[in-house]
Amino acid sequence: MTVNGLRIRIRKGGTCAGTPLFLTAPYPESVRAFDAIWPALEALGPLVAVDLPGFGRSEFDERLMSPSAMGAFLPMLLDELGLDRVHAIVPDIGTLAALFAAARHPERFESIVAGSGGTAMALLGEPLRQIVASSPEDFAGIDGGEQVVELIRTSTRVPIADAVLEDYRQSSSGSRWNEAAAFVRAYAQDLPRLEVLLGSVATPVLVISGSDDPFVPPSNGAFLQKHLPRGVHRIVESGHFVWEDAAERYATLITEWVQGGYRAAV
Repeated sequence: MTVNGLRIRIRKGGTCAGTPLFLTAPYPESVRAFDAIWPALEALGPLVAVDLPGFGRSEFDERLMSPSAMGAFLPMLLDELGLDRVHAIVPDIGTLAALFAAARHPERFESIVAGSGGTAMALLGEPLRQIVASSPEDFAGIDGGEQVVELIRTSTRVPIADAVLEDYRQSSSGSRWNEAAAFVRAYAQDLPRLEVLLGSVATPVLVISGSDDPFVPPSNGAFLQKHLPRGVHRIVESGHFVWEDAAERYATLITEWVQGGYRAAV
């Protein structure tokens, strides 16, 4: 579909009734990252997953390559999708965009399931810290697709289907990974701004962290729990790609949360 002039890749499923679940794909993967949990979520309500602009197979727009800018874009995207109020399942880069959006538009979010997204500069894992400190020139001329496939093959704890890996490869091919990295490079400016806003986020937020995540250690989830008025933190035995490494546990936590657990978050 086209949103604000940008071609956005979407995936739909689930039931017709209930509060919609709105999923944003993690970087550097795509909506195919949710393959393993999709069947378990389909009974919970309407499902809509998206590759945010510049990520997955969606069109790039340099103006949206920061957490705060993407957060401002999310309500427009929800409008185009016809979604008034959602449970947002937003791992990785989606966590930051959704928290910025929820601080300004709380009426759009019934709840948020976050995690695997860096939340404070001092808490970032070294591999992520290196990307934040990088420049586009550092990766000029490198095919990001091949790098991403190798990263996922060596980092995930479960086999990933060849068709999914090919989708990830195409999502980061050529300069796409490097262009999308601008979002991460904006952390130095936006994470301190987000910290100031967290206390005003009234939305219930479940933060799911991988116990052995080298990019975003669980301390980032603990940081959100400490600063969010209604934050809950759960640590799952996993690396960074929790939705694939521990798909059954990840889906169970989402299911319990969406089916009423979020109302108890205080």
